[in-house]
Amino acid sequence: MTDEQPTNDHDASGDNPSPELTTWGVGPWQGDWPEGVGEPGSPFDAELLANGDTRNVLDHYRYWSMEAIVADLDSQRHKYHVAIENWQHDLNIGSIVRTANAFLAAEVHIIGNRRWNRRGAMVTDRYQHVRHHPTVEDFVEWTRTCGLGAGGGALPIIGIDNVPGCQKIEEFDLPEACVLLFGQEGPGLSQQALDASDAILEITQFGSTRSINASAAAAITMHCWIEQHVFKRR
Repeated sequence: MTDEQPTNDHDASGDNPSPELTTWGVGPWQGDWPEGVGEPGSPFDAELLANGDTRNVLDHYRYWSMEAIVADLDSQRHKYHVAIENWQHDLNIGSIVRTANAFLAAEVHIIGNRRWNRRGAMVTDRYQHVRHHPTVEDFVEWTRTCGLGAGGGALPIIGIDNVPGCQKIEEFDLPEACVLLFGQEGPGLSQQALDASDAILEITQFGSTRSINASAAAAITMHCWIEQHVFKRR
């Protein structure tokens, strides 16, 4: 798949991609435009229809406005959330946001510094809800009061780290409604985050390295959830 570049994406400001930068997508709509363009309820964007759509979106969403795409995604998002600690401006966060969009996570939670490196997100953060929590305590309080867990209660926090006493993710039944919590590249989860987790899981490895990249761990974990709750393989 070709990566989407932030400079090419059409957005609400009306900016169009430069022709010399276009490497994917489709040209202007051919033939009569879809009915209802410009009317309430129509997902189509007149500017995209006229000038082409170079965004890295599914064919189903070609020529749709960003707002219409987000609304459609919101109607079918999964029940799991993704959270990552951001104390050192971790470069993995953008990639994790992009993967969360690909696997239709309910929301991504940034814990710590509000600013995060968006480069790896490749503008997918425009389609993915992202919430900031200044501290672990604030994040935990949100999980207790969000009302999205089983029976309307707290969302269980599933920490991902290879620390003593952790369980193997391959043998664990992930809750359908939960938060998958990741630490920073290198130090992993903070002690506060470990203490707040209802379970701590590790991804089984077979080589010589002790750990894998944080964004890779997040992608594997999200897909484990997909396998259990979308494909029902367990």
